[in-house]
Amino acid sequence: MTTSPQIKIGTPLLKLGKSADSKPLPRRPDEKVDWVESVPFFLMHLVPLGALFTGVRWFDVALCVALYYGRMFFITGAYHRYFSHRSYKTSRVFQFLLAFGGATAAQKGPLWWAGYHRHHHRYSDQPDDIHSPKRGFWWSHCLWILCPRYTSTPFHEIKDMARYPALVWLNRFHLVPPILLGAAIYLLWGGSALFIGFFLSTVLLYHGTFFVNSLTHVFGWRRFETTDTSRNSWWVALITMGEGWHNNHHHYPASTRQGFYWWEIDMSYYVLRAFQAVGLVWDIKEPGPEVYERHRIPGSR
Repeated sequence: MTTSPQIKIGTPLLKLGKSADSKPLPRRPDEKVDWVESVPFFLMHLVPLGALFTGVRWFDVALCVALYYGRMFFITGAYHRYFSHRSYKTSRVFQFLLAFGGATAAQKGPLWWAGYHRHHHRYSDQPDDIHSPKRGFWWSHCLWILCPRYTSTPFHEIKDMARYPALVWLNRFHLVPPILLGAAIYLLWGGSALFIGFFLSTVLLYHGTFFVNSLTHVFGWRRFETTDTSRNSWWVALITMGEGWHNNHHHYPASTRQGFYWWEIDMSYYVLRAFQAVGLVWDIKEPGPEVYERHRIPGSR
């Protein structure tokens, strides 16, 4: 296994109960976008325009919505809540299926994704946070993933999951699942389904996911004092199947449930509860009563 260069760490977290300040964070000299290597990412945004030549059917639009939310679950319910935070347990077989489903979103492999997310939580909005909006909104939204410094998988952050050979293989060949999905859609339903159903939903999925890194550290409201600028956003929660309850999540990352109250819609949590009911996952973690009051901001909703 090839390991990536270790990310320099050492910035202490702020004391609990004190939120991060709003001072901008400078980027390191090697945190630069490789615009040439990033061409495929930007071309992905143009490919859906191919539908101008094929036309668009209502079926293509329905497929786009289905693939957006279907794969959003694998990002939020698998890449995030399982591989990053291990907030529930599952079998080796279903673990691989969750990872494969997440990889179809074309957001790199499960070990890469989870490794950098763990790093984010350790240094959220501190100088070592690699995608804090305090480094710039667009940097946090998507430009950081186009930086060569963050191309390699941080295996030192994800040793627990890197011991599974199937996950290491999938992480290395992370383009196989989206290519297979795109090919199957084209063979089954033609070019318009490929352009709208697959490519457009993939681009929308990119930015839906990226909003959690960018917008939910800038806009919204705070219920809990945390060591970062995380905020809750109901509309980001709707487009990300529950990830918009970001202040809740940073307050208690171990919880499978991120919408702490019944009115905080968290579709990924509901799907995982259904999986638990049929035995596919188990030991789902819930926030205990003490979590709701610890470091709560007086007068917050």
